[in-house]
Amino acid sequence: MRRFLASLAWLVLLVLLASPASAQTPQEWRDSVSTLIEAIRQNPNSTDLRLKKAEANINLQQWEYAIEEYGDVLRLDDRNLAALYFRAYCHSQLRHYDMAKADYDAFLVIQPQHFEAHLGRAHVLQKMGRMADVLDELNLIVQQFPDSADAYAARAAYETEQKLYDVALYDWDEAIRLRPSVADYYVSKADVLLGLGRKKDARETLDTLVLQGTPRGALKEWYDRCK
Repeated sequence: MRRFLASLAWLVLLVLLASPASAQTPQEWRDSVSTLIEAIRQNPNSTDLRLKKAEANINLQQWEYAIEEYGDVLRLDDRNLAALYFRAYCHSQLRHYDMAKADYDAFLVIQPQHFEAHLGRAHVLQKMGRMADVLDELNLIVQQFPDSADAYAARAAYETEQKLYDVALYDWDEAIRLRPSVADYYVSKADVLLGLGRKKDARETLDTLVLQGTPRGALKEWYDRCK
């Protein structure tokens, strides 16, 4: 498996970085759910309690329960951004892509400049097979976040997947310019150069990465392809 090569699916992990996470054990999360169910019974209009329970449901991968809880939050507060964002995430986990997109759409109406929500919507559009819309979404991300290496990398990853190597090369170069310390960007650029038949340029890109401290052995697959 290619350790470094970036893809849109890999970059969508940025979305997951914003999702609820904790070092608690599954049993501790189950205990939290039990406690929160009782607390909600006594205070059913508390969105804070419901959001905490939904977080616990997510950490237990109880997607349906989380969706139900976020729905209750939105009935109490139809502009609750956390509920919209994480319900979209849960719908995506269940492959309810139409509903995930609807929640991302609603979220972005309220907060139109939210990187992770745009990236999440791009991922959902790709799963729905709406490839032209995916590129439109990624173009919008770059327009809104012109100083973000991740924005260029997200678009480059998609362009690479679609074998649009010339435009992908430009975007990988921009990502590297904005964040030159990320090894994945260089390897992804080398992969694009190999796709274009530019083996010498690909090797030079890998050499730059080695000079920055990446072990040459970790790049053997790409060096072999440069021969």
